Amino acid sequence: MPSWKTAAATSSIIWMRSFGHLVILFSLCCFTSAYSERDRVQDLMTRYPLIDGHNDLALQLRILHNNRLSQIDLRNVTKVATDITRLRAGHVQAQMFSVYVMCGAQDKDVVRLTLEQIDVVRRMCTEYQDFELVTSAQELIDSKRHNKIACLISIEGGHSIDSSLPALRMFYQLGVRSMALTHTCNTPWAESSSDIYDVYQRQGNSLTHFGKAVVEEMNRLGMIVDLSHTSWETAQAVLNHSRAPVIFSHSSSYTICNHSRNVPDWLLHKLKENRGLIMVNLYSKFISCKGEATISQVADHFDHIKKLIGAESIGIGGDFEGAVSFPKGLEDVSKYPALIQGLLQRKWSESELADVLRRNFMRVFEEVEKVRDQLRSLQPSEVQIPLEEVQNPCRLVLKAPNLKLLPSVKISSSAAQHRPKGLVILTMALLFSNLLMTE
Repeated sequence: MPSWKTAAATSSIIWMRSFGHLVILFSLCCFTSAYSERDRVQDLMTRYPLIDGHNDLALQLRILHNNRLSQIDLRNVTKVATDITRLRAGHVQAQMFSVYVMCGAQDKDVVRLTLEQIDVVRRMCTEYQDFELVTSAQELIDSKRHNKIACLISIEGGHSIDSSLPALRMFYQLGVRSMALTHTCNTPWAESSSDIYDVYQRQGNSLTHFGKAVVEEMNRLGMIVDLSHTSWETAQAVLNHSRAPVIFSHSSSYTICNHSRNVPDWLLHKLKENRGLIMVNLYSKFISCKGEATISQVADHFDHIKKLIGAESIGIGGDFEGAVSFPKGLEDVSKYPALIQGLLQRKWSESELADVLRRNFMRVFEEVEKVRDQLRSLQPSEVQIPLEEVQNPCRLVLKAPNLKLLPSVKISSSAAQHRPKGLVILTMALLFSNLLMTE
């Protein structure tokens, strides 16, 4: 074989071997890099486990099981995206459980239904050792040390208080620590972002005098004001009025996806001034404005909000069990590490992610309690909503009834007139019976 052919063959073999080594080295680097990222996520989320701002498991317990906890094992629940096993896998250390009653109950039995939903959350969070019901920032800190999944109770929709500050206070006594001022319907005192229900329509008054009293009383109690589902005008009015930081418990960026449930930039700037928090919603329709979404598109919302107002104003509010579709790779609560890994790949620092995972929410909760302590000298508010603003025929005014107008009273009176005759006949029959027995 000519020498030039031998040299060419040798060179080819060397090149192929070198190329093979490069492929192996590249593969090892990729594997090491991927492993390193997963390892970093696990370490980070172990040290700073997630506080999730919104989950509707209680709603699904009513829909699927009529709140009969005896029928299920919350460690492993089918047909839902949330159970204890998956919360542990997703490093969810605290969960804001939503107490949600549909708007159709407004002006009807909404308070009873809300109490029943509070009951089921309290039961699941006290009957399972993995859970721990918490009602303060310190208890939330302690629950992490106890290796518990902390349960925070949040009412989703101000219609649940039936325009009553005493009802709001009683819900607080039962452990409620957050309330969204509206859901998909207006209340008599606040405006929703939705037009599904054509109730309590008004012009130029998105937060009424009574609505401001609700915000003030929540500040006094130490209850977090939640602006998810409110109209932008109501949110702006609350941000101007609240003395404590507020949250959007499950909303995303309007600039990235122009859905009315998301928050526009100008409102995010006001949230920054309030020292509040937007907890990004993972519902596909709010992420991509379509039925499908990706983790990368979720990360776009985080990137935009961070660039606009900083990572210290961001949290996570998944909306599992309330929404119907989620990005591929984020289908249930066990998948949160995939989101954090996606943000790490976008050069988010571990300190920024620690803020997003839990430190931002802890700061807001502590500041809400600080405002509560500052207002401790104030008496419970006695502001009442004017009856003409409620327009509810079921809302009774407590005063002595007019007996003449009550049909039941007339029937009762008529029966009373005949009662003596009946008693006389019965008495005579008994006497006659005794005489016969004596003889």
